Amino acid sequence: MNRRFQCRAIPSSWLENNGRRLDCGPYMSGAVEARELLKRHKTEPLKTLTAERNGGIFNGPRFPRVYVDGPAHGVPFLGSTDILDADLSNVSFLSKKQVDGNPALVIDEGWTLITCSGTIGRMAYARSDMKGMAGSQHFMRVAPDERKITSGYLYAYLSSRFGVPIIVSGTYGAIIQHIEPHHIADLPVPRLGTAENQAHALVQEAAGKRVEASRLIKDAVLDLSNQLGFEMAQHATLERPSISFQSSSLMLNRMDSFYSSSENIAARAAFDSACAIHGESELGNVADVWIPGIFKRQYVDDPSFGVPYFTGKEIYELSPTTDLYLKMDVAQRYGLLLERGMILIQDSGQISGLIGRAVMVSSRLHGASCTNNMVRVMSSSETDTGFVFALLSTEQGTRLLKREASGSSIPHLEENRIKKLIIPWPNEAIRTAIGRKILRAMSLRDEAASAEDEARSLVERTIEEGAR
Repeated sequence: MNRRFQCRAIPSSWLENNGRRLDCGPYMSGAVEARELLKRHKTEPLKTLTAERNGGIFNGPRFPRVYVDGPAHGVPFLGSTDILDADLSNVSFLSKKQVDGNPALVIDEGWTLITCSGTIGRMAYARSDMKGMAGSQHFMRVAPDERKITSGYLYAYLSSRFGVPIIVSGTYGAIIQHIEPHHIADLPVPRLGTAENQAHALVQEAAGKRVEASRLIKDAVLDLSNQLGFEMAQHATLERPSISFQSSSLMLNRMDSFYSSSENIAARAAFDSACAIHGESELGNVADVWIPGIFKRQYVDDPSFGVPYFTGKEIYELSPTTDLYLKMDVAQRYGLLLERGMILIQDSGQISGLIGRAVMVSSRLHGASCTNNMVRVMSSSETDTGFVFALLSTEQGTRLLKREASGSSIPHLEENRIKKLIIPWPNEAIRTAIGRKILRAMSLRDEAASAEDEARSLVERTIEEGAR
C-alpha cells in the first residue's frame, strides 16, 4: 500500500458502529480490527481501572503561564513534545505559586502520558525523575488504580498496536487535531493474567534504566565541570535584555552582540582557563567534524530499498520513530548515515531552541540517517567521543556552540567555525573516566528501549494468541 495515498473498502456496519462518522480516520487506523479482536478477551473499560482526579483520565488546566528562570522559584514544566525527550534538563520552569494553585498540573510516577493535540497518540511512561514536574494541557494523564491494574502493563497496552489505533480513532478537528479524555474513557482493556505482571516488570525496568542513564550523564557533566574548574549554573536571573560592555578588539572577527555577550564571554573564559591548566586542542584535531551538504530528499515506500530517515527533533527523543525511508544511495552519497557513538548537534534554529544542543547516537539508530541540518562529531576513540559529548553538554560548552551561530532570521552553525573551536583536552585518564560514564548511559538507554519494546511485544503476542 502506498504510504502517501491509501484507499479501502469497508462494510456499512462499520459506519453504524462508529456513530456514522464519514471521515477516514476511524476506519484506516486499524481501530475497528483491534476492537473486534479484543472482543474475544475479557475486557474492562479504561475508566473503571483509573483513579485520581476527574476519574483518572484528564488534561491539565488551561491558564496563562508565568515562567521563571530556575528551580528556586519554579517547577520544571513539560510540554507535549518534552514528555518524549530523553533529556529533561533544559525544560522551562513554571512559577511554583502557579503550580501550587493548580494541582492538576503535577505529574505522578507511573502515569501514562498521551499527546492529545496536534500529533495524537504519542506516549510516555512517567518515570520517578518526572514525579512532581508540571505539564501542559496538551497531553492527557491516565492515572491507573494500582489496586486493579499495574501501571506498566496499562502503558504497554495503550502504546501497543492495539491501544494506539483505538486512541487515535477518536481524533477530531480539521486543522489542529485533538482528542479529549471522554473519547478514551470506554476504551477496552484486556485482562491478560500473568502477562500483565511480566509487562509491568519490563516497563519498570525500562523506566529505572532511563533514570539511571540521566543520572550518569548529569554526574559526568558535573564531575567534568568540577575537574575543569567551571562554575555550575545557578539559574541566576539574567538581564532582559542582556547588556554588556566589551573591548573593541572583540569586534574584529564578529560584530554581532550575542557573540560578545557577557554570558558567552564568561563561557569562553572558563574554557580558556581550563585549557591553560589541562592543555587544549581544536575540536577538529581530535574528532572528525562535518555537516552534510543540502540534498534532495528521495523517499522510498519499500524499506528494503532505503534506510530510516529522522528529522532533527526526533533524534532527541527517548525512542525515535519514523515512517520515512530515504533512498540508500542518497544516504551514502551525502554522508547522512549514523553510527553508534556519533555526536549530533542541531545546526540551525532559534538561539533559545535546540541549536547547539548535543545528542549521542544510540545503537538503535546505528545505520539510520538523519537530516543534514545536524553537525556530526566523531572521534576515533569511543571514550574520547564520550568525553567530547560531556564537554559540549556543559553549560559553557553549549553556550560556545550557540555563540558560533550566525544569521538574522534562522541562525546557522558553520562547519569550519565548529572545527576551530578551542576546547580543553585533559590527560587520557580524565577523558576515559568521563567517557565511560557517558557510554554506560547510552547503553542503559538502549537496554531500556529494548525492555519497553519487549513489554509491548509480549502484550501484543498474548492478545493475538488468546484470540485464536
